[in-house]
This record gives sequence, C-alpha cells and structure tokens, in this order.
Amino acid sequence: MVAPVATANSGTLIPLTAATSCSIPDLREALLQRANAARSDGYVCGMETLPSVPALRWNDVLFSAAARHSLDMAARNYFSHDTPEGVAFWERLSAEGYASFAAGENIARGQSSVDEVMAAWLGSEPHCRNIMSPYLNEVAVACVNSIWTMELGGR
Repeated sequence: MVAPVATANSGTLIPLTAATSCSIPDLREALLQRANAARSDGYVCGMETLPSVPALRWNDVLFSAAARHSLDMAARNYFSHDTPEGVAFWERLSAEGYASFAAGENIARGQSSVDEVMAAWLGSEPHCRNIMSPYLNEVAVACVNSIWTMELGGR
C-alpha cells in the first residue's frame, strides 16, 4: 500500500526507484528513446502529420512532480489530471519548483511497459500533440501500480 502524497513539494525531490517506475528497468532511457524517436521522425497525431522536433531531455523536477501525482492517484484511488481538491497539473509543477513558459501532462492507467504506454499516448491525439509539441523540451515519466504520469515542460 502506498501512503498519500502531499500535492506540494516537501522540499525533497522524489527519486526514480522501483516504486516510482513500476520496477521497469531503465524506464528513463526507454522513455526518452521512444519519445524522441517519434519526435525525430515526425508523427501523425489524429489527422495531422506533425513535423520532427528537437529531442526531449529528462528533468528530475518534472519527475518528482510526476511521481507525486502517480503516488497520489494510486493511494487515493482516483485517475485525473486534477487532484480531488482541484489542484491542476500546472499548479503541481509550480509547487514542485518548476517554472516554464509551456507545460503539458499525459496520464495513463493499466499499461505494463514503456512501449505500451507510449503507444497509448501516441494513439491519442491530445496526448500525441503534447509529446510532439515544439514548445515542450523537457520530460519525465513516473509509474506507480500501473498508473502513469508524464510531465512535459518548456523553458
């Protein structure tokens, strides 16, 4: 059982561990490879072909925000971009100390691998557009009990 997580930064970044990566070996590298392959080649999101864009780079502050959200959703049994109290993803990013000019969030539930969750996100037009946005250049993904959170930022 996972304990509830506060929605604001407690001053310490949450690390990438087996608990925050669904015990997926090399989650960070696999995610970057899969997302950047789509960005490098360009991708069809919905009915529109989006051009190639520069690679995403991993950001530990975004990871901490993603991990807190996945931990919270798992602990309190909800699935939403907003917490039950109505705290939106950009507010959670700000509370974590992440300042950006653009941000996006993708969530998913039930996938057991990076390939599965990336296929689901790339197959959904709004999630795909987040991944392919030229305004977003940093990323992190956390997975807790098959609840995934991808945070993207641009600065």
